Amino acid sequence: MKINMKETIGGGYNRFWNCKQFYRVVKGSRGSKKSKTIAINKIYRIMKYPWANLLVIRRFSNTLKQSCYTDLKWAINKLQVKHLFKFNESMPEITYIPTGQKILFRGLDDPLKITSITVDTGVLSWAWFEEAFEIEDQHKFETVVESIRGSFDDKDFFKQVTVSFNPWSEQHWLKAYFFDEKTQAFDTFAVTTTYKCNEWLDKQDRDRYESLYTKNPRRARIVCDGEWGVADGLVYENFMVNEFDISELRGRPSFKSAFGLDFGYTQDPTAFCCSLVDIENSIIYVFDEYYEQGMSNKKIAQMIESKGYSKERIIADSAEPKSIDEIKSNGIRRITGARKGKDSINNGIQFIQGFKVVVHPTCVNFIKEINNYIYDTDRKTGKRLNKPIDDFNHLMDAWRYSMEQFVVKKSLRTLNKESLGL
Repeated sequence: MKINMKETIGGGYNRFWNCKQFYRVVKGSRGSKKSKTIAINKIYRIMKYPWANLLVIRRFSNTLKQSCYTDLKWAINKLQVKHLFKFNESMPEITYIPTGQKILFRGLDDPLKITSITVDTGVLSWAWFEEAFEIEDQHKFETVVESIRGSFDDKDFFKQVTVSFNPWSEQHWLKAYFFDEKTQAFDTFAVTTTYKCNEWLDKQDRDRYESLYTKNPRRARIVCDGEWGVADGLVYENFMVNEFDISELRGRPSFKSAFGLDFGYTQDPTAFCCSLVDIENSIIYVFDEYYEQGMSNKKIAQMIESKGYSKERIIADSAEPKSIDEIKSNGIRRITGARKGKDSINNGIQFIQGFKVVVHPTCVNFIKEINNYIYDTDRKTGKRLNKPIDDFNHLMDAWRYSMEQFVVKKSLRTLNKESLGL
């Protein structure tokens, strides 16, 4: 099968397409066509090399069907070879009919189960880690990589791990592992791509990306140029991403729940943040989130109910009292507006800064925001200001609203002590 590279995938990926090094890594801006290019490349190579089987991995298995699986089906249709493939929607799984080669899909929910995967035809020789920035633990990644082993008696045989992601924080282990020269993994090809190499972006999308260079240069570095987010000036520094048993924590009497809601619609997402707070030990566990544009108030209420939080106290952005009333009329009775006033943002931030924060890895949007929520800079002097940027703040605001109840209680305790002369 011959592929016209220019007509099929366009420019910007020639070296990446032909690379056979063990690690083939691409970080890219939004709209840089990296996922679509990888999908076409994988289908083409499965057909070319009869010994190859592919394992496709994301951090959580429930995200695979609407991302990688769909992209690979799209690639098969793009190459007009649908008649040569069999699709198992429930697994999901894709089989190349002429040889029985497999494309398998797994989540990193339990990396040890992945290591026992075997195939009937050939060798499990390739892996594709999509949205690898979601993988918080380098060791989970390495555990799966170890399953890409074995050999095959063919002069063209090669093993390869493909890694793709949008960059957010320079503190992530991916940077040192693949992009820093001194610590880069052996036999790595790493490249950065941008929306500029995507010939199929329409003018509206292209103009939207390019407007960021003027409106928000820092965000443009990440979203448009595919560069790492700068960690300098983080609002919250004392946080870690780690798994924990939410059911076990809920059973502890010292833990109190905190739910916050920030409204959005067309441009900004509706953001819903769920935490458990251990006041005695100054620890916050962030365990759930919701993050989506175009949410009506009725849909917000349905989302909260479907998650099982309809009876919880929820603190929402008080700038939209009408929305709060509508959500309340749809069954979320304990939703209230946040108290806003002078220094309420800084007071809320300072309160949270006194805690150690543990974020569950399922909260991928929260992780993205907390890694990029920084203090603003004076444009003239370059000095940090005592206020955060108006960006990466939808879940950060919802989180701060949810903590208001504890800030108020702390203030009351302080007043009582002062009145007693303590």
